[in-house]
Amino acid sequence: MRSFLLDALRRGKATVMPPVPEPAALEELAKALAERARQQLGRSLAIREVDAGSCNGCELEINALNNPVYDIERFGLKFVASPRHADVFLVTGPVTWNMQEALLRAYNAAPEPKWVVGVGDCAANCGVFAGSDAVAGPLASVLPVDLHIGGCPPAPIQIVKGLLALMEKAG
Repeated sequence: MRSFLLDALRRGKATVMPPVPEPAALEELAKALAERARQQLGRSLAIREVDAGSCNGCELEINALNNPVYDIERFGLKFVASPRHADVFLVTGPVTWNMQEALLRAYNAAPEPKWVVGVGDCAANCGVFAGSDAVAGPLASVLPVDLHIGGCPPAPIQIVKGLLALMEKAG
């Protein structure tokens, strides 16, 4: 233990600089997404994030959308806790056997119109989890997928771009 402490003191801080988003680009994208959602739904877009069995890398990027750096709620885009309030399902990871029933129930509980977005490579093709006995398959084998956002994991700005593409496609 002592050697770890001494080594840490010798090396100094082990931190990295925070991401520097392009504020103008993010603001423009988020405003366009909020406006498109109001045109489509007459209100703000309600997003429900569902982890169907991922490694949590995509969840970290999705959660970053709510942090002070990105703060998409200022544009009227909000994450909801109940599928009954959701317009969009952001689903991460391959669908595991343990999550398949819960995912179907959540999807069926959501009111129409509803959209399903697969976030990350694992949702599209099971990624590194392909061939695992715990995996039922990719998201498209369980739910009708409206859009896939690729990446391992995709950056928060890519997720906003994907949601904007979804709203433009739906209109």
